[in-house]
Amino acid sequence: MNGSNRLAGLKARPKDTTVAEVRRVDEVGEARGFLDRTPRKKPGRKPSPRTYQLHPKVFPEVGEAIANEAERLGITQGQLIEMMWEEYQKLAR
Repeated sequence: MNGSNRLAGLKARPKDTTVAEVRRVDEVGEARGFLDRTPRKKPGRKPSPRTYQLHPKVFPEVGEAIANEAERLGITQGQLIEMMWEEYQKLAR
């Protein structure tokens, strides 16, 4: 064979797709370290049911202070931010 047609000797053959054969192939693959590659759900954070949810970027010390205060009050950080926004609006009027 010359180098220009190296694939000429290959022939397409139908694959056995019975349930037993697929299971056997999967078991052999798992035994040799291959993992299931079926598509998964999108990675990352699940969407929030609330609208307009904010995820602000703040300096680490500010974020830590907000987290600590929310924990001290027994509320979420989002609730704390809402309370701070209400106070800000009162002062801005």
